[in-house]
Amino acid sequence: MIITQTPFRMSFFGGGTDFPGFYHQYGGSVISTTFDKYCYVNVRHLPRFFDYTTELCYAKIERVTSIKDIQHPAIRNAMEYLHMHELRLSYEADLPARSGLGTSSSFAVGMLHAFYAMKGKYVDKRKLADDAIYLERTLCNEKGGIQDQIAASFGGFNRINFSSSGYTVHPIIISPERKEQLNNSLMLFFTGFARFSSEIQTATEQALQQKDKDNLLKEMLSLVDDAEKILTSHTDLDEFGKLLDYTWKLKRGLTNKISSDTIDILYQTGIAAGAIGGKLLGAGGGGFLLFYVPIDKKAAVQEALKKLLYVPFAFEDAGTQVIHYTPEIYQPDESRE
Repeated sequence: MIITQTPFRMSFFGGGTDFPGFYHQYGGSVISTTFDKYCYVNVRHLPRFFDYTTELCYAKIERVTSIKDIQHPAIRNAMEYLHMHELRLSYEADLPARSGLGTSSSFAVGMLHAFYAMKGKYVDKRKLADDAIYLERTLCNEKGGIQDQIAASFGGFNRINFSSSGYTVHPIIISPERKEQLNNSLMLFFTGFARFSSEIQTATEQALQQKDKDNLLKEMLSLVDDAEKILTSHTDLDEFGKLLDYTWKLKRGLTNKISSDTIDILYQTGIAAGAIGGKLLGAGGGGFLLFYVPIDKKAAVQEALKKLLYVPFAFEDAGTQVIHYTPEIYQPDESRE
C-alpha cells in the first residue's frame, strides 16, 4: 500500500504567463507557495476476489474490468501511461476541488508519485512535475498553464520562470520572521462557488490571442519582479498587499469569466473592512478569495465576511511526499485485463 500527500498551492503573481502560447514568445514567471492543505492518494493492488479488476473512489465510485472503461480521464490515462493494473485507488482532500488551488494538478502529481512508488521506482520532483504536465495537458488534452504541477511537486515559496527551453524553480529568499509576518497577514475565504477551470482557461487562451490582452499579461509579468523586490528587501509588506490588488484588477481585464458581480461585491466588502488587497485564486470564476490584511484589521475582515468559510493556513515547503510505503509482491494476471 502506498499513500502520498501532496499540497495545494496559492499563486500570487504572474498567473496566465505560464501558458505555453505566451511564455514561448515572451517568457513567463509566477510567484506562488504551497500551504498545509493536502490531497491524499491511497493505492494498493486489488485482491482477486472480485469480478472487477480496478476500483476507484473519489467523488464517485468506479468498478471496471478494463482500464479503457474508466471514466476519470486522469486516472485512465495515468494507468495506461505507466502500465498499472488491478488497482484500488482512493482520493481524499482537505479542501474541495474546482476551487482555484490547483487541486487537479496536485491529484495528478500525487497519483503519479504513488504509481511510481508501487513500481519500486524513485522519481525526483522535476520528473513528477513533467509527467503531471504531460498527463494533464497532452494525454487528457486539458487547457491551462503549467505552474500548478510544478508547485505541487516541488513545494515551497518559489518564483518559477518559464521560457521556450523549459522552466526553473527559484526559492524566494526571505527571513523566517518576514515569511511568518506575510503568512499571518493573509486570509483565505471560500466563496462557495466551484467551477471547472478548463472552461475559464479556454476563455483566457482565446483572450490571449488579442494583442491588448498580451499587453495586460506583459504588465502582470513585470509585477513578478516588483513583488520579489518587496519580499526580499526591507520594504513594508503592506506594499505586497497593494500589488495584489493591482494584479487582481489587471487579471479581471483578461476575460469577463474570471470574476462575477457576486465575487466583486465580496472583494469590495473585504477591502472596505480593512484588507489592503487580494485576489481570487486560480483561473477565476469562483473558489477561494485571498486577502492581505494588516494584523489589527483581521478580526474586522473576518466579521465582514462571516457568511464565508474562513480557512487558516500555514506555508509548507515539502511538496509531494510518500507518507506510507508498504511494498507488495505482485504478479500480473494478463487474463484479467
